[in-house]
Amino acid sequence: MLSQTVQNYIEVRRAAGFKFEAQAGLLCSFAAYVDARGEHYVRASTAIEWAGLVAKVPQRAHRLWIVIRFARHAHVDDPRHEVPPPVFGSETWPRRTPYILSQGEVARLLQAARGYGKSPLLGAIYGTLFGLLASTGLRISEALRLRYADITPDGLLIRNTKFRKSRLVVLHDSARAVLEQYLSQRRAFTPLDDHVFVSLRGTPLIRECVDGIFRELVKRIGLPQGAGLPRITPHSLRHTFAVRALQTCPDGREQIARHMVALSTYLGHVDAAATYWYLQATPELLRDIASCCERHVENAS
Repeated sequence: MLSQTVQNYIEVRRAAGFKFEAQAGLLCSFAAYVDARGEHYVRASTAIEWAGLVAKVPQRAHRLWIVIRFARHAHVDDPRHEVPPPVFGSETWPRRTPYILSQGEVARLLQAARGYGKSPLLGAIYGTLFGLLASTGLRISEALRLRYADITPDGLLIRNTKFRKSRLVVLHDSARAVLEQYLSQRRAFTPLDDHVFVSLRGTPLIRECVDGIFRELVKRIGLPQGAGLPRITPHSLRHTFAVRALQTCPDGREQIARHMVALSTYLGHVDAAATYWYLQATPELLRDIASCCERHVENAS
């Protein structure tokens, strides 16, 4: 049955360092679909039919490309496995233009977060959480997974992110002071041997709840929203951090290269291309690049 071949492939991918969770779930779904039809090998027509069960073309392309990569692997051992053609196009999803907050917008957002709710601790929780995202560029998932033991004298230890890598995120003195103040407030409510960010009941914060409160704060302070505008999410604070860091990049090819590598490592990007994406996705940085090019042409002429 195809299910065993799929399971072997999943184990190979994970042994290579990939988490391979969402992809594994889709491949298991595909294998069950194939087994139910009484087939034992990948058939291009069956793969296309299975991928087409979802409504949106980008999702169909994503599902089919997962099968294509698996089929290439399986075909090496057994040529009876067919490699489907990518009939739904590329699996690359267009990345949305990020919303970059101004310094004033960040300040207003954090002020609203500190005043959120009736309990002073609730305001401290969300004020510190969103402030930490803004000052470090952490992913929201990384911040929510932080444990008290991850706070070290050298910074925050971010454990087992993409490709099971860990990294150290240095804290500015001001950020550390705010974090310590929050922890001292929390001590009276819950022990400090578990998650850093918890609810008033002492349970770890849930991502959906955090997103909902963030949307409420965005609406409260009047940030632009609506059709055709970039979405403002907690991840926007990470985008903002990355763009501000790139704006401080020194002149000179070698200095820029070192700066980009350092920032890519700090943000936990697996591929430096994810860092360079900000150069083409952010109008502010594009204007800066255009201005530099104009000055270079003027000086050369």
